[in-house]
Parts: sequence; structure tokens; C-alpha cells
Amino acid sequence: MAESGFIMLAEQIKSNSSVKVLHIIAGDIKGGAARGALWLHQGLLDMHVESRILTNSKETLANHTISSVAQTTRDLISNAIRARADQLPVMLYRNRKTEIFSTAIVGYNFLKHPLFEWADIIHLHWINGGFVNIRHLAKIKKPIVWTLRDMWPLTGGCHIALDCTKYQTGCGACPQLASTNQNDLSKYTLYRKKKYIPKKTALVGISQWISDCARQSSLFSDFNILTISNNINCNDFFPIEKNTARKLLGLPTNEKILLVGAQKINDHSKGFDKFIEAMNYLKEPPFLLFFGKIDSTFFETTKFKGKSLGFLSDTISLRIVYSAADVFVAPTLMDSFGKTLAEAMACGTPVVCFDATGPKDIVDHKINGYKAKPFSTMDLAEGIKWVLSNGGDDLSGKARKKAVENFDSSIIAAKYQKLYIQLLEQTAS
Repeated sequence: MAESGFIMLAEQIKSNSSVKVLHIIAGDIKGGAARGALWLHQGLLDMHVESRILTNSKETLANHTISSVAQTTRDLISNAIRARADQLPVMLYRNRKTEIFSTAIVGYNFLKHPLFEWADIIHLHWINGGFVNIRHLAKIKKPIVWTLRDMWPLTGGCHIALDCTKYQTGCGACPQLASTNQNDLSKYTLYRKKKYIPKKTALVGISQWISDCARQSSLFSDFNILTISNNINCNDFFPIEKNTARKLLGLPTNEKILLVGAQKINDHSKGFDKFIEAMNYLKEPPFLLFFGKIDSTFFETTKFKGKSLGFLSDTISLRIVYSAADVFVAPTLMDSFGKTLAEAMACGTPVVCFDATGPKDIVDHKINGYKAKPFSTMDLAEGIKWVLSNGGDDLSGKARKKAVENFDSSIIAAKYQKLYIQLLEQTAS
């Protein structure tokens, strides 16, 4: 940046004029991975921050502040080719696990987009699926904020490391790739990150756990890392009278209802098998309500009674579902945050989870829910019994209070605005 540019930037900060922030967000803008980033964007706009989104999502929500590089037929074809190219090296590992593995060896060159020139701050979120080539980051001379929404930024390609800690020592012989070669794709992917990610990038973990993982990683141990929680819009998620919600969904009004939900409930990391084990400890299991992808024959092949609502993405449906339940159970084994937990609490529904990874920051034990010992299915069952026995207006009110005071988009947007200004001041000086 030229000297005149520094002077203009300094004057801009002093005059408190709006910071210009460009969010880089890959994937469906309405999807689970992007919703936190979208709500942050909306929270910043409400604070009169000049915020824009650049995405490869086909959907832009008819919002002029969201620009997509996948609008025309030609763009869509290019987008599909980049996504396919990102996966070509992964496909060489034929015995690999089915979990997502990303390389970031190709991508759209957002450096040439007009919004890049416009922006003061470049804010990265989930950037995979062939959207961002990690090499392009080295050419950014503006302040970069990168929100760690999963483990991919600090690993050699996996998004959830589970029991693997090789990201702490440099990856290689990747168990997710079923590789025994120390110089495999995971080693190469991590090498490219070390080479191209600017050292002054400000990393933001959405939970204390993911921030700690980044500090322990071989890649980011020397980086500036802070924690700002993921956010939800508490104006969209709020309590609805329980019986009203149940009648809308055709649910029993005279039974205790337990809710479990995720995009893919059956994913190993979601701990659904732990949940089933816990349910077997209950003498009188409650009515089970599911949302997300689950085996359609579940209730036909088990002793439990309940209902599956399938995949839900719209806020209104989710608000009704959360409000209908007496307890939301999140048996996840590893999660960077746990957005569904915060959404449920915002709707006044207490949560039971394991006292581990991201969710442990969300729930306060026996105040707005229950944190079971990791990963004890017996204690998970105890937590369910405790909430169902102690639930009521007090527990519900405290759950709502925690969400509003800690996770609402207005709270989180203000923290990011402060970070942006700090970075710009450092740049100007």
C-alpha cells in the first residue's frame, strides 16, 4: 500500500467511517456451514459496517450485498470443474474414508474481482470445494481474518481429525486417506499452507477448543489466535408456546419429547451410536423427534417411538421444532462449535451434550442444560433424566438468556468490528 493509501486509511479510522469487509464463503449460502458467516454479515450490516460476501453459491438470496461467481452457465461449469479438480488427487487413494478431504490446489482467483479491490479487510470463512486456491492468499497485502469453522485450516486436508493428532507434527501417512506414505497428499497440502498463508493472518476460533487445536498445530503455533463464538440470530430463534408448536407438527402434547438434529445425524462424529446406547439406559424412553438425514426404518427396527421430520433448513421450521421439545440432545464427539445447541437454547430448550470440544463452551452444567462426562453414555442418560425432571420455565429462561447474551449476531458482530479496526490501525501505523 502506498504512503498516500496509509494516510487515507488512518483518516478513515479516525473519522469512524465504515470499515469495508469482504467475506469469502464457499458452498451453499443457505447451508449449515455458511449460516454463521451469513448471520455475522447481517449483524455487521445492522451496525452500519460495509460488509459484502463473495461466494460460489448459486443462491444469493436476492441480496445486493451478496455476489456469486456461479451465476451464468459458463460460471457454473467452471465452478463444477474446480470442485472436481480439487478432488482428483484425493481419488488416487482408493481405500480412503468417506469423510470430506480438501486440497485447495485450485480455485477462483478472487484477487481479480472488483470487491477485492474495494475491501479494506479480507475475511475468510469456509473456503473449500474448489473455491479458493491457497496459493492466492500469499498475494494478499490487506489484513486477513480467518474464522476457523472446522479443523481444515490447520490440517493436511481433513475437516474433522477425530483421534488423529498428526496435524500437530506435520501430517503424512494420513489415516483418513488410508495412507502409509509419510510424504502423501496430507503432507503436501500442509506444506502449501505453510508456504502461502501470510503470517499476519488473524485466526479466530469459534470455540476455545478449536482455538486451542490451532495453537497446538504445527502450522499455526506462532500465529495470532483469538476466540469469538459462532453466532445465531436470536430474532429468528425464539421460544414458541410448546403445545402450539407440537400441534403444528402433529406431535403428542402429553408426553416428554427429546429432540436430536443435524444435517447428517448418522455421521460418526455426531455420536448417534452413543445416543442410542444412552437411550437403552432409560426405563421409560421419551418420545423421540429427529431432524436431518437418518435411516427411514429407524422406528420400525427399534423399540423407540417417535417421528423423523427429515432435512430442515428454513428458520421457521427449526424454530417450531426446537420449541416443541423438552430437551435437545447433542451427543457429538467432535464439533468446532455446535450451532444447533445454541439455536435450541435460543428457543428456550435446554441441552444435553458431552463436556468436550466446542459444545462445552455453550452449555453451563445444571444451569441451562447438562454436560455429560466424555464420552459416557450412562452419564448422557443421566443428563437426559435430569433435564426432563428439572425442566421448566427457569431452565428454559436461562437457556434463552445464555444464547442472547453470548451468541446473538449483534454481540458477535461488535467483537469482529473491534478486531477489524485493530487490524486496520496496525496496518496504518
